[in-house]
Amino acid sequence: MSMLKFVATALATAASVNAACSASATLTVQNAGDASAISSCSTYSGSIAIATGTSDPINFPSVKKITGDLTISNAPNLTSVGADSLQEIGGAFEVNNDQILNTLNFPQLTAAGTINFQALPNLPLLGFSSNVAKTRSLNIQNTFLNTLDGINLQQVDDIYIANNRLLQDISFQVSTIKQSLILESNGDRLSASFPNLISASNLTFRNCPSVSIPSLHNVTGSLGFYENTFESLAAPNLTTIGGTLAVNTNDNLKNITFPVLKTIGGGFQVQNNTQLKDGTFSSVESIGGALDFYGAFSTVSLPALKDCRGAFNLQSTDDVTDSCNVFGKEKGPNNVIKGKYQCAGKLAKAGNAGTTPTNSGASSTKSGDAGNLRIPASAAAGLTGVLAAIFGML
Repeated sequence: MSMLKFVATALATAASVNAACSASATLTVQNAGDASAISSCSTYSGSIAIATGTSDPINFPSVKKITGDLTISNAPNLTSVGADSLQEIGGAFEVNNDQILNTLNFPQLTAAGTINFQALPNLPLLGFSSNVAKTRSLNIQNTFLNTLDGINLQQVDDIYIANNRLLQDISFQVSTIKQSLILESNGDRLSASFPNLISASNLTFRNCPSVSIPSLHNVTGSLGFYENTFESLAAPNLTTIGGTLAVNTNDNLKNITFPVLKTIGGGFQVQNNTQLKDGTFSSVESIGGALDFYGAFSTVSLPALKDCRGAFNLQSTDDVTDSCNVFGKEKGPNNVIKGKYQCAGKLAKAGNAGTTPTNSGASSTKSGDAGNLRIPASAAAGLTGVLAAIFGML
């Protein structure tokens, strides 16, 4: 073969390979042969989708990068998908509503634009041996995954992990969450650990048996703990919350430790935690919204408080007379509490700021602009009789 023909043949072969390795439209894989057809591609420039009728085990050999999306959705007969060499997916990695899918094998994958896995009732493991460390968004819902081994995020914008009933452990090394983290309704013994998390925008923990955030320093948005089953809640390094702090309806909660928390930009809610007796927050200086505490408190203390911009509501089924006496001064002569004020204990039922306290005993109930004492009706009647007798003697 002449040199000219050799060069022409090589160029034609290269052109053919390049054509196979890129597409303006999504490549739809119908069977194992379609996947093997791009085995010569180190990088596939475009998006790939597994066809809904596919039943063959699918593998993409040799491909190291997909610049677009990889979509594996609504394939009821698909059992296995893998890519032995794939390291990066530039777009979305979608695995949704694949009822008998039981194997993902992506041993080299470390990064994806976004990850969205939903409705996977037969997938127990992820098959990411090298650990996915980078994605903008992680969304895992309604799966039977019993572990997230293979995902150890270093960079992420938002995380939503919900309704994975067999999932018992979440542990990520991420230091910053730019948008939000929401965990709710996963395994009944779930341990959620974020040992290196320093800064986040919004954090929500719901139905979690264990939460560990030892390094958390600031939350620019809101921080919420709802209907969890842990007994203790600690954020030993948390100093600032830009939005609302809510600790609500955690039935087993007995202890809250936020020792260096100084600033809450929004509201401050500690509500309906039936075993929590001590509501002491020793360093809180500023609350930008309303304070709304109700439950079975025997002590509530904010000794460093300098400014509460919104309303103040403290209601307890236990006796909080001493606390109410202190907070009455903060509302009255000290002018620390700026909004509507009510503080009441020994209530038949404690409620939020929108409820009127119903007193069941002899504890103090203070409300109004200066924390005036509300005298029970029986005591008022006795006082009226004494005054009448005194004035009758004059």
